[in-house]
Order: sequence, then C-alpha cells, then structure tokens
Amino acid sequence: MPWCLAPALAVFAVLSVALAVVDVRTHRLPDGILVPGGGIVLVLMAGAAAVTGSPHRLMGLGGGVVAAFVVCLAVHLARPAAFGGGDVKLAAVCGGVLGWVGPEAVASGIALAFVAGGMAGAGAVAAGARGTTIAFGPFLLGATWVRLLSGPW
Repeated sequence: MPWCLAPALAVFAVLSVALAVVDVRTHRLPDGILVPGGGIVLVLMAGAAAVTGSPHRLMGLGGGVVAAFVVCLAVHLARPAAFGGGDVKLAAVCGGVLGWVGPEAVASGIALAFVAGGMAGAGAVAAGARGTTIAFGPFLLGATWVRLLSGPW
C-alpha cells in the first residue's frame, strides 16, 4: 500500500466506525456524515492516485463508484423497503475505495457484503425473527475492509 493512501484510509476507518454504529442503532446512514465523509475519502484517494502517477487507480476509483452505485441502485429500486438510499450512497463510496485495488475487488467486496447480509437475514429467519430488520451498512463496510486487507495491492 502506498504511503500516500494512509490519510484516505484513516478517514475511511473513522467514517466506517461512525456509520456502522449509527446504522446499527437507527437503521439510517445520515447524509450529514456519509456525504462529506465519503467525499473526503474519495478526494484523498484521487489525490493519492495523482501523487503516485497512477491514472489506472483514478479510473478504478471512478469505475468502482459507478459500478457499485448502479448495482445497489437496482437493488434499492427493486426492494426500497429492504435496501435504503443511504446504502446505495455508501456502496458508491465503498466501490470507490475498492476500485483503487481493481475491478475484481469491487465485485468481490460488494458480493461479500450481500452474502454476509443474506446470511444474517437467513439466521434471523431461522431464529424465528422473520420481521427483524438488519442494518446493511455494517456489512458493506466490513466487506470493504476484508477485501482491502486481504490484498493484493
């Protein structure tokens, strides 16, 4: 991992904790935290791409934002009560972060979030808590960190 990426990942770490806690407690991802925090992370990552002279990283970041946003927007439009607009915006930020690594990181990270969230939902149903709502933000964030930390860079 290039040193110049450290500020972006530090901000993303703080943002991850804040959003996960709020989402678990309220089932909301507030724009007041998500939009400026996610914007700062993506701008710092774009700056890191410029510092390292890596236009492919910048393209990956942009492509990751778009790909994750489009996939999750489709899920939101199909099931708006189950997948909120905050999840769509968070997925775009996570897609951008994963896009730095590459398109396979975006695909595997988002897929991991859906698998983990689906398993939690299935567990709730199996436990007899069929109407239980599950915050999806922590799954998006957790899957993003798992994929980032599993490399390769």
